[in-house]
Amino acid sequence: MAADKPFWQRKTLAEMSRDEWESLCDGCGRCCLHRLEDEDSGRVYTTNVACRLLDSHSCQCSDYRNRRQQVPDCIQLREQDLARFDWLPHSCAYRTLADGRPLADWHPLVSGRAESVHEAGISVRGCVVSEELVHPDDFEEHIVTWVADDPNL
Repeated sequence: MAADKPFWQRKTLAEMSRDEWESLCDGCGRCCLHRLEDEDSGRVYTTNVACRLLDSHSCQCSDYRNRRQQVPDCIQLREQDLARFDWLPHSCAYRTLADGRPLADWHPLVSGRAESVHEAGISVRGCVVSEELVHPDDFEEHIVTWVADDPNL
C-alpha cells in the first residue's frame, strides 16, 4: 500500500511539507562549498573552501535559521528552482528524487542514522577549509573533484 511507503517514495518534491523537505538534506555539507564558474565554458568547479558557517565536523550550518542574514548569497533550495541547481552533487537527495532515482542506502532517512552519510564518505567532514582561511584569489587552487560527483553512486 502507498500509505506504508515513506513520504519520499509516495510524494513528489512539490507535495512535501516544509519539515519533509528539510529532512531530505543528508547533511553532506557540499552545498556549502564555494564554486567557481569558467566564464568561457560556463563549467562550474567545486572547491574544498567552505562557507564560514559550516561546522566541518557535523557538516551542518552553524546558524541555519539566520544564515541568509549572515551570508546574503546563501542559496535556498526550493522545489521550483531545482532545474537551476545542476551543480548539486549527483548524490544529493533533492537532485536524486527530482531525477526519479531512489535515495541511497547511506542516506539518513533510509539508514535511520545521521552518521551514515559520513561513514559512506559522501560528506565533506575532514576535507574542507573555512573561507576565513583562504583569500578569494586563491580559491582556484582549491578546486577538487568529490567522489559523490560520480553519477554511479
